[in-house]
Amino acid sequence: MAGKAPPAKEPKNMVHQYAILCETVEKENRYQRLYTNYSINPFKEFYVIAGKPNAVEEDGEEDAHFRQVIHQANMEPVKKYKRPQTEAQEIGWITKPLIQTDRGDTRLNFFRQNSPITKFMDKAWLEKEQQNMGN
Repeated sequence: MAGKAPPAKEPKNMVHQYAILCETVEKENRYQRLYTNYSINPFKEFYVIAGKPNAVEEDGEEDAHFRQVIHQANMEPVKKYKRPQTEAQEIGWITKPLIQTDRGDTRLNFFRQNSPITKFMDKAWLEKEQQNMGN
């Protein structure tokens, strides 16, 4: 019986494997329950950690003027000043476009149309090409 070779296996179809994986994930997400109600286990031993004896607890509020100065310092230059302060700031000072553009107009906007299957096959072909380059 050594003369008969076993039949060759067909390679797995990656698109079908990906579709099965997507269906499995969707099914898991459908039946997954999120428990956001947490509580302490009453049957477990509980250790209390004491506070640091040398730490000073601040009860007072910050000065309103101090908070306003810090907020002003963290703002962008366009919001802080009326005019640009340096030549580098002049380049991007006016950020509003001169002409309103319609992103839905397909005459000038050519967006790539991809579905999950085409994205997956792009990656699969890229991996196949890399494997062929390595051999």
